[in-house]
Amino acid sequence: MSKGLPKRSEDYSLWYNELVKKAGLAENSAVRGCMVIKPYGYAIWEKMQRVLDDMFKATGHSNAYFPLFIPKSLFEAEEQNAEGFAKECAVVTHYRLQTDPDKPGKLRVDPNAKLEEELIVRPTSEAVIWNTYKNWIQSYRDLPILVNQWANVVRWEMRTRLFLRTAEFLWQEGHTAHATAEEAIAETKQMLEVYATFAEQYIALPVVRGVKTPNERFAGALDTYCIEGLMQDGKALQAGTSHFLGQNFAKAFDVKFASKEGGLEYVWGTSWGVSTRLMGALIMAHSDDEGLVLPPKLAPIQVVIVPIYKGDEQLAQISEKVLQLKKELEAKGISVKYDDRDTERPGFKFAEWELKGVPVRIAIGARDLENGTAEVARRDTKEKGSQQFDSLATYIPALLDEIQENIYSKALNFREENTTKVDTYEEFKQVLETKGGFVLAHWDGTSETEERIKEETKATIRCIALNTPEEEGVDMLTGKPSKQRVYFAKAY
Repeated sequence: MSKGLPKRSEDYSLWYNELVKKAGLAENSAVRGCMVIKPYGYAIWEKMQRVLDDMFKATGHSNAYFPLFIPKSLFEAEEQNAEGFAKECAVVTHYRLQTDPDKPGKLRVDPNAKLEEELIVRPTSEAVIWNTYKNWIQSYRDLPILVNQWANVVRWEMRTRLFLRTAEFLWQEGHTAHATAEEAIAETKQMLEVYATFAEQYIALPVVRGVKTPNERFAGALDTYCIEGLMQDGKALQAGTSHFLGQNFAKAFDVKFASKEGGLEYVWGTSWGVSTRLMGALIMAHSDDEGLVLPPKLAPIQVVIVPIYKGDEQLAQISEKVLQLKKELEAKGISVKYDDRDTERPGFKFAEWELKGVPVRIAIGARDLENGTAEVARRDTKEKGSQQFDSLATYIPALLDEIQENIYSKALNFREENTTKVDTYEEFKQVLETKGGFVLAHWDGTSETEERIKEETKATIRCIALNTPEEEGVDMLTGKPSKQRVYFAKAY
């Protein structure tokens, strides 16, 4: 099954694209720049959604849904935001088709059906949501508003990659409104921590929590907090963002509230989101040359059982034992697939489930049946061994926990080995070219220096890490004083 998968060391980009397709996660569609998420890929996304949705609700948020179309006048009300997204917008100009009189059987846009005002297909929903909040908020009693939306968004992309960058993608976007700046900042930081917890405990991806530089900040925000993960090719991937919007959108849409003191004040806002880009992070952080390596907590199938038999009688005997085990494991919340297809040989099945990243594979044959044993193989280390069949119902849950922990530890070790401190620009460039990974270097705080480094090396400041101790130094490029090191990397 993994034959034809390129090696990561030879062509990481091709390996990624082929793996996404061969493992049945997604494929390119007839619509340029858009993808089809296949059932197996969508099952992983659903598990992500379910966990995140529970985490949002546990922090007091409710789900709502807002329109896909945003009138241009609303979209341009917050200038920084509109300007930031202008080049990526898909725009609806007409509302009707008609039969083409010059081409029988074909359609054309009806020239008489031009919209009075163009509609933007949402690239993000701040404009339409804050316009709505104006009607919802009159008094401090109406605050806070803690709303999340699961939706699709469109950002016109010319160079696309499955899950990482597509013209249409799926995401969630939280939009909250508060009476004070302190509350809004606390919300921004809280949601960043929700994302970081999800990345580390479920995706098994260690992340750096930080704040973006003004150059990399979300258009219309006062501060953008982010989590950054490191992929196996040494490139960084932004896995989630949480924005403190200040009163920018409240002022753009005139959203005011009567305070407890009787004054009229502008509301404070936040927005935060993660997308199907997390699928890309999951694949690139852990998978190998044989296929996906899925953390058990996000694997649609956590255990696959393959019978090895000759004839229907042996299969019936094996199935009786297996179905009982399946029932016991499922009662513990573990998803189990019994692959008793008679159209494929065991070797094919092993390779297929390895490619699909199933954490644990159990094989049982006639001899195992006699001995009361089964062969258990784990996907992360490829280790396999014989286990007493009757102990599997307790052994497997513990093994899944161990695999989850091991995948995280491996990714953490990789990040630590590929995080380098440098003091000179020459050293910086050398590390980027030969090693990659995160590079910790002093920065003088100016956007000019940041831009020059990006232009010359293609590396960006991924974030100014939170809780980083101050460390006096000098900028590696300009020699100007610097108070702390920041995280640089080439990134997706």
